[in-house]
Amino acid sequence: MSLGNRVIIVDADDQKSVLTWYNNRPEDLPHIPVTGATGNIKAMLKEHEKSYDFVIADCAGRDSAEMRSGLMAADVFISPLRPSQMDLDVVPHTCSVFTAAKDFNEDVRGYLVLNMTPTNMFVNEANQAADVLKDYPEMRLASSRVCDRKAHRDAWAESMTIFETQNDKAQQEIESLVKEVIL
Repeated sequence: MSLGNRVIIVDADDQKSVLTWYNNRPEDLPHIPVTGATGNIKAMLKEHEKSYDFVIADCAGRDSAEMRSGLMAADVFISPLRPSQMDLDVVPHTCSVFTAAKDFNEDVRGYLVLNMTPTNMFVNEANQAADVLKDYPEMRLASSRVCDRKAHRDAWAESMTIFETQNDKAQQEIESLVKEVIL
C-alpha cells in the first residue's frame, strides 16, 4: 500500500526484527528499503526525509533514546498496544514522554492504536480498553483497530507485507489505520 510513495523503514529497535524480516525477504518480492539505527536517530530521520515521502521508524516498545530522539523528527507517533492491563499500565508514561516531546516538536501527532484485538465478537476487551484510553487526551485513540489475525503472523514468517497476502480483512484494517493516522 505504498500508493506510489517512496517509503523507507528505519529499524531502531535493538532486537532488529525488521532488519531480520528484510534480510529474509524473497528476492522476487518488491524491494522495500530498510536500514538500522541506534541512539539519537533524529538527524538520520531528517536526512531520509529529503529522499522519501514516508520514513517509518520502528522503535522498541519501551522508553528509549531512539524513541525520544525519533519523536523530535516525527510527524506522527503511533503507540500500538494490546487491550490488556499490562499494556494499559504503560500508557501514562507513554503519554508523558509524548507530551514532553511536543515541547520540542509541537506539530507531532500522537495516536494510541489498539492492536492484536480479539476477532471474537463476544470478547469485549478492546471496547473496555478503548473506554480507559479515552482518559488520555494527550494522544488520540485511533478508531481503526488491528485484529489478532494469523495472516499477520504468516506474512511476517514469509517476510511479506500484509498487502502481499490474500487476507482482505487484515489488509482493510491496515489500510484504514494508514488513512486515519498518516494520509
